[in-house]
Amino acid sequence: MKKLIALLAITGIMANARPAEAQKIIPKFIRKMYFEKDTSKHSSFVVLPVLSSAPETGIEAGGAALYSFYSDTLHHDTRVSNIYGYATVTTKGQNRLSLSTTYWSPQNKYHYSASIGRMDFPFTFYGIGNNTAKADGVNVGQKRYRLMLEAQKLVTKNIYIGLVGGGYKYNFDSNNLTSIYYSSQVQDRAGGTYLYLGPSFIFDTRNNNTYTTKGMMLNAYYQLLQGVFGNNNYQGGFLNVEYTAFQQLSKRFVLGFDVQEQSLTGARSPFYLLPQMGSDEMMRGYYGGRYRDRNFIAGQTELRYRLNERIGVVGFLGTGEVFHKSFTFQALKPNYGGGLRYFFDVEKGLSIRADYGIGQKPFGEQRESGFYMGLGEAF
Repeated sequence: MKKLIALLAITGIMANARPAEAQKIIPKFIRKMYFEKDTSKHSSFVVLPVLSSAPETGIEAGGAALYSFYSDTLHHDTRVSNIYGYATVTTKGQNRLSLSTTYWSPQNKYHYSASIGRMDFPFTFYGIGNNTAKADGVNVGQKRYRLMLEAQKLVTKNIYIGLVGGGYKYNFDSNNLTSIYYSSQVQDRAGGTYLYLGPSFIFDTRNNNTYTTKGMMLNAYYQLLQGVFGNNNYQGGFLNVEYTAFQQLSKRFVLGFDVQEQSLTGARSPFYLLPQMGSDEMMRGYYGGRYRDRNFIAGQTELRYRLNERIGVVGFLGTGEVFHKSFTFQALKPNYGGGLRYFFDVEKGLSIRADYGIGQKPFGEQRESGFYMGLGEAF
């Protein structure tokens, strides 16, 4: 539930700063969704206008809804579950539709996630590798259909074991036959359809899954990929390992650390399956997909400060790279930046965030950067 949601946070800040005066002019149902504090562990429903921005989309607008609830209100440690849907269009001619859910059973004994989505999302393709050039960018049309399922069971204290499964269908097209998109390094440029299934492992000691102040999580899964229909000769795999840790430095300060590694395995390298650098969660400031290759590794640290129960600020610093076979420290790219948070549901730790990320300055180009607005923390 981390993608693409933003409310006009300035309204929330005004209402929080002068509640008696400002909230009188706000309709009751809006006050209930965004500004009133509820400590009873009741379910909540919020409708949000989408107004987000990222380097790969420009301005994105639409609507979304989030229903959050607890499967068990008797045990205080049961984590919050949710159902989340959105539909958006962008100023760069893109659109997407998605419905997802995350469910934690009573006392967190089982964890289930599911997502289904479609997008018509043209993007700029710059090539493959850690040193692509902006001048090589070419517009590529993209249509994608996605189904994702996962289930984990608590097998012993803090350890979950389960399965991930699902499928994708990609279609791509580009009219520029002389561009880098038609070079020999780009495999399966027309797209393809595949299914996947594989094991997952989670070690989780976090005290909260929406706004963590202490604890850590190790999340790993491996997808065994099998092409189907016209793509039935493709076989491969995708490995993802992510480690996050949090330390509460004081009542208001929290320090977070996050490192992630992704690898595509198998003989072929479909360009759309290659790990990519740049998103609203990791390596903020880089255009999503400008750098892609067989392997990706990145790390970040974030210092979070709560001004009060509604408003927070963060600063972050990170580094990462994509590579074909060999990792080198000299190739690491920097990123840093800061942001604001508005907690519209204090009890559940649900927030709207706005971040500005800054990256490297490639030779002969402007420094890479991006502005992001979204729902929930980056990690």
